[in-house]
Amino acid sequence: MAAMLRRDFIRSSVVAGAGSLAAGGGPPLARAGQQGAPAVPTGGPIRIFMGGYSPDTTGFSLALKRIGDRVTARFPGDVEVKYVYNILDLGYRGEDIMWLVESGVLTLGYQSSSYLTGRVPELGIVDLPFLFPDVTAARAAMDGRLGRVLVERIEAGMNFRILGWFENGFRHVSNKIRPVRTPADLQGMAIRVLPSEVQARTFELLGADPRIMDLSEAITEVKAGTLDAQENPFFNTVTYGVHNFHRFHTATNHFYISRPIFFHRPTFDAWPPELQAEMRAAVTEAVAFQRDLHEQEEEDSQDAIRAAGGEIIELTAEQHQAFVSAVTPIYGEARTAYSDELLSLVSF
Repeated sequence: MAAMLRRDFIRSSVVAGAGSLAAGGGPPLARAGQQGAPAVPTGGPIRIFMGGYSPDTTGFSLALKRIGDRVTARFPGDVEVKYVYNILDLGYRGEDIMWLVESGVLTLGYQSSSYLTGRVPELGIVDLPFLFPDVTAARAAMDGRLGRVLVERIEAGMNFRILGWFENGFRHVSNKIRPVRTPADLQGMAIRVLPSEVQARTFELLGADPRIMDLSEAITEVKAGTLDAQENPFFNTVTYGVHNFHRFHTATNHFYISRPIFFHRPTFDAWPPELQAEMRAAVTEAVAFQRDLHEQEEEDSQDAIRAAGGEIIELTAEQHQAFVSAVTPIYGEARTAYSDELLSLVSF
């Protein structure tokens, strides 16, 4: 009964949020997929509801708008797009975006792949630390065979159609206690990690006290001063205001995380082939757009951290290697946890 009440509350809240955040009028959001029904009406426009968990000024939200603008320009009058850019503003958890799309309440969403590991354990392989040497290698892997295999795994385990990968990027440690230059500096530090056992294990090996929690919980604890540390791209750290509470930031580049762009599969599959093809092209274009913006967002965010009185520590090659060496056991563990096929697509 409690779960049903929560579902009804979230559904009604998203309806209200769609009315306040989306431009113009339109039908209530819940009609996009009641009882999982495809959002392909008869005698009216095809309604598409896009949602995320970032302010409307971020690259993620601007990329959603770019997708919507392209498909509505291609099918004027036949497609109607509405946006709920940040479900956190409506009191939801970041993880809610997954069931909102999987149930058809939203048509499209995105989420860091680590959140999906509970349903699709194979995704944990891209949570391994120091997996990619740089952005170029990471993007090539996610746009190549590795990304395609992971898409297959997600679609086999969840009610999604995956069309691409936004870039969340390389992640760094921030904390309120002391500068971090070695793994020893993390000893005993309570740090928030994404819902991923691989990420929790990584920080155990680094000597920290990892706490798996949703983004909304982490923000609350950071502001309350009850959480010592967190790890995120610089842009996320600034977007969610963490830089106002954490003085010390270390460019560890320990994980590279992508955000799959997922659609409610029955809705997407019921669309006319022309719309499906145009949406695939729109997502591909939006991914390139978002990744370009992300590079600038990371630079601007470092300026914002320094302006707020924060310190950004760049590790030397020897210091970076100390972090890599500390987590070496996790690679042996990965060889027993993942298939030969997946292991052949990564190198560590």
